[in-house]
Amino acid sequence: MVSRVEEDPGAPRPPGPSRSSPRTTGPGERLALNGMGSFDWDLAGGTLDLDPAALVVFDLDPAEFDGTPEGVAVRIPAEDAVRLSQTVFGAMEAEEETYGSYFMVRRRDGRDQWTHAQGRILRDREGRGQRIVGIVRDATAELAHSMLLRKLEAARAKQTTIVQRTTEALSRAVTVDDVTATLTGAGALERLGADGLALALVENGALRIIALSGETLEVLSERKFTRLDGSLPLAQAILTRKARFATSLATLAEEFPLLGSYLRRIRYDAAAYLPLIAQAKAIGGLVLFYRRRTEFSPEERNLCLGLAGIVAQSLQRALLFDQEREFATGLQAAMLPRRIPEITGGEIAVRYHSAWSGREVGGDWYDVIALPRDRVGIVVGDVQGHDTHAAAIMGQLRIALRAYAGEGHPPSTVLARASRFLAELDTERFATCTYAQVDLETGGVRACRAGHLGPLIRHTDGRTGWPNLRGGLPLGLASAFEQEDFPETRLDLVPGETLVLCTDGLVEEPAASITTGMEALAHAVRSGPQEAGALADHLLDRLWERWGSGDDVALLVLRRAPDPGTHRAPRIHQYVHQADPEGLSEARFALRQALRDWGVPELADDVEVAAGELLVNALLHTDGGAVLTMEVLPEPVRRIRLWVKDRSSVWPRRRSPGEAATTGRGLLLVDALATHWGVESRGEGKAVWCEFDAPAGT
Repeated sequence: MVSRVEEDPGAPRPPGPSRSSPRTTGPGERLALNGMGSFDWDLAGGTLDLDPAALVVFDLDPAEFDGTPEGVAVRIPAEDAVRLSQTVFGAMEAEEETYGSYFMVRRRDGRDQWTHAQGRILRDREGRGQRIVGIVRDATAELAHSMLLRKLEAARAKQTTIVQRTTEALSRAVTVDDVTATLTGAGALERLGADGLALALVENGALRIIALSGETLEVLSERKFTRLDGSLPLAQAILTRKARFATSLATLAEEFPLLGSYLRRIRYDAAAYLPLIAQAKAIGGLVLFYRRRTEFSPEERNLCLGLAGIVAQSLQRALLFDQEREFATGLQAAMLPRRIPEITGGEIAVRYHSAWSGREVGGDWYDVIALPRDRVGIVVGDVQGHDTHAAAIMGQLRIALRAYAGEGHPPSTVLARASRFLAELDTERFATCTYAQVDLETGGVRACRAGHLGPLIRHTDGRTGWPNLRGGLPLGLASAFEQEDFPETRLDLVPGETLVLCTDGLVEEPAASITTGMEALAHAVRSGPQEAGALADHLLDRLWERWGSGDDVALLVLRRAPDPGTHRAPRIHQYVHQADPEGLSEARFALRQALRDWGVPELADDVEVAAGELLVNALLHTDGGAVLTMEVLPEPVRRIRLWVKDRSSVWPRRRSPGEAATTGRGLLLVDALATHWGVESRGEGKAVWCEFDAPAGT
């Protein structure tokens, strides 16, 4: 039982103040005045004694309270009762002297009251709990203040998180598109703490919406451009440079009638209209939409203003970046040829793409130059560096190289003079390039390179190969080291074959060997379409975006026109490389297949033997490969003609080898198998031909 302070009328009174002084209060009264009551719980007897103040704390009627713990439990919710019981008996089992616990008391008027109990456990000599005495008090005011503080701390933590996450996300945005993607991408609205978003830029006295995110907000795109005249809340916020917080969009429509038709179609209750100010200039506006919001606290308003400041700074940087990049890409485009000359006997496609990352463009370039005698010069190159200076150097070098090529110089001389020109410029930059002169009528190619990637050729059967193109030092460095030697390599481009030139941005993958990129390019060329323009687009789609677009790319695709002949006079072409061990067998297979398709398979053995002898002679006794052509001559008598063209001007001679000779019988075999054969001069080389009469009736 809790001892109560009671006055004994017969007991002597201690000296004290006079009757006019305030009466001295006892311990029980002092507890009651502070909203506290005491209890005495007899654990052995199962009784619970509450003083009047404790009855008030539990909101129990003294006449109805039965003096048991169960009588108090009617006021405590079940979950709190279980938690309180666990606290009490846990302290007893742990042999603790005291315990304390907060729990809820449900008062008779339905209000929930936070209550705190603190008890001391009294034990017998064996340590068993006998009684618990303690105090209870109304802790609602205390916890209400504590909960308010916790809510404020949670709100501040949430606001800090929103600001940090938004700042971190926007720190990676470089262009305006990056900013809009950050604000509208996955998780962006959650990161901003909003349900919808609209972003607009100020352009020439108007507002242009550049980003929308959130359900039903797509209707706002109907007014993508709006005059900046204050007829809309966002325009007003921008003009006055003051944020507008609206907790009722329906009420807002009364002030801004233009909003009426849109507000009926969007499902939001409140909005924050925020001007975007950067460097003391209003560059745009941001609208954050909310559902089920009836007020904006001072902290929430400050958060919105902070977010607007972050977005404004990011958007300002992005606008400056885009302006500088537009200038740089404009300079780069001005330095590249405006048009490509038309060619006869083939097709050319050129592509240039600047890097997606970084502020500046590089010095990559391409060019197509009309040359005397219906030839065409093609070049792809790259000036060192990724800035506007590299683009300027590229423009000067491209014009100089075009001039040297137009004078009719061979490729080696063109590159030597271009290297000297670059070395004489007031720059420390060097350049790499590959230059080739192509005769589309004969298919002859004279090419050389200066520290650059060589060409890739796709053959008519779909195979690809990297010809062994000898090269010299990069332009500029070659002159500085007095090594202006750029050896030429002669190639043959047969009808239907494609030549691909590119800069390293198309084949270099970050953190990978360039060999990987070259293999990927070869595979993409093999699997790509035949037409030059379609193939160029295919390569950029497959490779330029694959590597991350971190470098500029110049690409040139040249395809010699196919020459299938006609239905009555078909024709095939095959180029056999000197260093290709499988070239002869592939050529023989192509001949046999063609003769079968043309209806004269019985000539296959003779034609195959003759072609093999002529090809072997060309590959052994000339410096280069050979072009094999087979065609049908329908008039006056249908016959098959075989051509083997090479670069040598030395004509073959018929010999009469001895019995022990191992060579010299090739032309004898051709003479024995063919109806006619002969030799003709062809430009820089010759062509050995032979004819076979087709059987009658074919």
